[in-house]
Amino acid sequence: MAPSITYRSTRGGATGLSFEQAVFEGLAPDGGLMVPETVPDVSKIYKGWSKLKFHELAFEVASLFCSTDEVPSADLRQLMQRSYETFDHTEVVPSVKVNDLYVMELFHGPTFAFKDVALQALGNLYEYFLKRNGKRLTVLGATSGDTGGAAIYGMRGKENVDCFILFPEGRVSHIQQQQMTSVLDDNVHCVAIKGTFDDCQDIVKELFADLDFKKAYGLGAVNSINWARIMFQITYYFYTYFKLFPSCDGEITFSVPTGNFGDILAGYYARRMGLPVKNLIVATNSNDILHRFFTNGKYDKYPVKQTMSPSMDIGISSNFERYLYDLFNHDAARLSKAMGDFKSTGKLHVEGEELSRAQKDFVSACATEKHQADTIREYQQKFNYTLCPHTACGISAAEQLRGSLRWASLPNHAMVVLGTAHPGKFADNVIQETGVQVKLPPALDKLMTAETRYEVLNNSAAEVRSAIERNVQGGFSLMPNFLLSLLRKLPCCVR
Repeated sequence: MAPSITYRSTRGGATGLSFEQAVFEGLAPDGGLMVPETVPDVSKIYKGWSKLKFHELAFEVASLFCSTDEVPSADLRQLMQRSYETFDHTEVVPSVKVNDLYVMELFHGPTFAFKDVALQALGNLYEYFLKRNGKRLTVLGATSGDTGGAAIYGMRGKENVDCFILFPEGRVSHIQQQQMTSVLDDNVHCVAIKGTFDDCQDIVKELFADLDFKKAYGLGAVNSINWARIMFQITYYFYTYFKLFPSCDGEITFSVPTGNFGDILAGYYARRMGLPVKNLIVATNSNDILHRFFTNGKYDKYPVKQTMSPSMDIGISSNFERYLYDLFNHDAARLSKAMGDFKSTGKLHVEGEELSRAQKDFVSACATEKHQADTIREYQQKFNYTLCPHTACGISAAEQLRGSLRWASLPNHAMVVLGTAHPGKFADNVIQETGVQVKLPPALDKLMTAETRYEVLNNSAAEVRSAIERNVQGGFSLMPNFLLSLLRKLPCCVR
């Protein structure tokens, strides 16, 4: 049995936490993110996983970060199997060869986006812990498009959970909004914020930082600030490697459409664990704060631009702090000061040896609107493969770096682009660039005319706090579930 891993905050204010504590903590009390105090080395054992099914591999990965004292092996196996039964492909995340690269299709889950892989599992994990402990949880998350739907589908109907999702009004696709707001379960609450995704994310962080409110309402995170999100996503990096190199005799490069830095961070941890990853490509859209950092070491906040790839319209990448913790050699005091300065100035710079290290860990490219449109058109016309705009960012980045990385000519090497969403979720963009009508999966097609429910609030943490207080009364944790259900059905004026 692997030794139990404990968790700490990137800013040093919490150490020695168990897996369960780290999962429920979400954002640490000091504003930092939870990270494992050690990263397991599987370089001598990972080849033994090469023939496992996806849920079996997910168990092996998760068991490295969660001790059997917290979740017995039989329970964890069952949780992983149940989490991936909801996917419509037998491989869960198949890889498809297109031209001379592969697309890892991460959109075969309930909401047709990559975040289903982690959030189906996180929903089941939350429910498992809550049933065992007899507690309640108020999930609070912000979304730039896909996290919201995946979180809601992962939490809907779960016992002892209320789910509040904030999204920027007018800045998600129509289908993304329909996916979120058409879920009418009593425990789901959607809120459109008059602002950007960064505004939504700032509200979430502000409410988590109010420790009295966090405790009173049992706030929990579904955004990738939650360590479990990263942990579950590590699985598909290993799984895809095994599918392309069954004998484990090759190297792989991943090009990852990147906004909040969570998806590619999972790839970074997979490489740290021993997976033979040659390059990790940070593929941004015009909101290119990460590309600028890996180019010149300047992580400077600019106003967010609205693009055809809305899930990447992010000005501050929350998960980047986890990488900076490593880059700063686990100097929590320095990181805490740097993040505090960044909050007030919007600037964070590195240079010299640290920039060189960062550029060895990641390469990057920016896919503009033109890059995305041209890539969507080219891959449809030449290869009859339909891309969503986010996946087009990943392919564009790989193409831009084809010469410098020489990836097409490397022996025993594969280039894999993470396909992050079904193109049907962005059908208008596809039609505009290709003239091709995307056939929607039946589940998406039904959403177009579905009844919806949500409220619109100003960019105000106080208004969101009031909405939570209005829907989750302070004494809920003391009430039986059947009374909670009855109370929720009363009009707000009666409550």
